[in-house]
Amino acid sequence: MPLSVIVSQIARGFVMGSADIVPGVSGGTVALVLGIYGRLIENIQRGASALRSLLSRDGSAAISKAKSVEWGWLLSLLAGILIAIATLSALLEQLLEEHAIRTSAVFLGLIAGSIVVASQLIRDRNAAHVAIAIVAAAALFFVLGLRSDTHAVGPEIVTRSTWVFVLAGALAICAMILPGISGSFILVMIGMYTEIIGAVNDRNLAVLAATGIGCVVGLAAFSTLLNWLLDRYHDIVIAAMVGLMLGSVRVLWPWPNGTSTTTLSAPQHDVMIPFALMFVAAAVVIAVQRLSARSASSDS
Repeated sequence: MPLSVIVSQIARGFVMGSADIVPGVSGGTVALVLGIYGRLIENIQRGASALRSLLSRDGSAAISKAKSVEWGWLLSLLAGILIAIATLSALLEQLLEEHAIRTSAVFLGLIAGSIVVASQLIRDRNAAHVAIAIVAAAALFFVLGLRSDTHAVGPEIVTRSTWVFVLAGALAICAMILPGISGSFILVMIGMYTEIIGAVNDRNLAVLAATGIGCVVGLAAFSTLLNWLLDRYHDIVIAAMVGLMLGSVRVLWPWPNGTSTTTLSAPQHDVMIPFALMFVAAAVVIAVQRLSARSASSDS
């Protein structure tokens, strides 16, 4: 694979990883905007299929399936994600603490642009797809409201048993690859966000390895189903994803205090700059999608 493609994939992964750190933003949304979502899910499903064959002691089938995976493309994307998580977790946390409203406004703009992009992926739009999007949005809006405080309280230290991190990784990774659902927010909901961030900041390799194992298990179980759904019910799945992104507005709405709460209030105090940031962020997403679409043929 050409070096330029590798660098491009690492950059895409970096953006995905940056999104996954923030409660309310999904790396899957970024993949959808960049036009690589279907390819990503397909490659993950192939890898999961190879792993299942290996666990079933069918070596020849495992090797054959593993060869069908675009490893260079996939691993360079993963490298970008890991680099972002390792380098930006502390910075994004600081921005959300010190500039909560404006930072949240940027994320909301990114989601708004992503909704525009994703809706264009529905090949045969009709009333049923609109209804599906509305139902998905309402359902996620309600679920996100089950916990009013989305900013985890407590020191960023590891206190749980290793097996808990395996389960947390499996659950969070399923959310991370779905546009509109943030893996970070799921971790907050189950009380594991500060634990994971603490492990990242402390470079706790044992905990990170356990979380990674959970991610592999979760991907193996979920990617196959998602790939099957995309193959057979593409427009319905995309419509549901658009709805999930709409529902995530409950976390990303800047007022009263950014992503730290799902409580909603009317814009107040700092208003003009956040709305300007929303507009710019949405425009950037749409522009990036168009540029990505133009370069897709060369990347493949």
